[in-house]
Amino acid sequence: MPVIELQDVSKLYGFGDATTIALDEVSLKIESGEFVAVMGPSGSGKSTLMNLLGLLDHPTHGSYKLGDRFVSRLRPNLRAKARRDTIGFVFQSFNLLPNMTVLENVALPLAYKGMTKTRRLKQAGHVLERVGLSDREYFYPYQLSGGQAQRAAIARALVNNPSIIIADEPTGNLDSAASRVVMEVLSDIHASGSTILMVTHNPELTRYASRVVFMRDGSIVTDEQSAIGELSETVRRRSYFVRHKTVEDDLAGVSALMGAVQDKDTQPKAVKKKRSSKAKSYKAREKRTKAK
Repeated sequence: MPVIELQDVSKLYGFGDATTIALDEVSLKIESGEFVAVMGPSGSGKSTLMNLLGLLDHPTHGSYKLGDRFVSRLRPNLRAKARRDTIGFVFQSFNLLPNMTVLENVALPLAYKGMTKTRRLKQAGHVLERVGLSDREYFYPYQLSGGQAQRAAIARALVNNPSIIIADEPTGNLDSAASRVVMEVLSDIHASGSTILMVTHNPELTRYASRVVFMRDGSIVTDEQSAIGELSETVRRRSYFVRHKTVEDDLAGVSALMGAVQDKDTQPKAVKKKRSSKAKSYKAREKRTKAK
């Protein structure tokens, strides 16, 4: 039985002539334990789809079945409860509260379950150990690197033991090294049996996924199974002509920058001297003309 099932789901914003179709009769089934990467250009409907799947919004038309329960028309309080118990979110911007320690940030979702503080902190500590941050429990978010902050955000998403993780551009604010660490953490979570839905613009990250969905203009245009560690046929075709940055590119960029700095130090004096010489020549000719 699918853990997620959408049937002819549409999402419209606005009224009359100003109506915008964000999702256009999308049907999608996701089985338990899948790692699904969602790709597409800006405005294709990826974020709207994730908001609906994460119960942050509801469809205008169509049905959404989460597990064995139809959740399209749940009241806000019941939708919030289903979201809390089933889904964990990982955002691009981390969304950690700056005035709380990492441990307190991770434990926060458990407060809504009525769990005692001691139990909350203990469970949060176990999850932080799982993502390799047990030595950062009492740090504040501003004391973390980008990769550490994102791992703390993943720990917060895991603390309720959700069956589904929704990650919206989880490496969008990270460098390549931190991105690899975060993706390995998500890969381990997937290997433990969780279902993961990830929005990404980076074709290389789809190697971690078992399935790749492409969206355009509010619709799903391709939906492919993919072997983990490999690029799907559509991803290879779309990224074939994209030149990937290499270490040599970085070194060339540094050399160009250094050359530009050297030119900047030497060029103004030569230009100034040249212009000054022209000015003197012009004034000399002007004096000779007046004398005649």
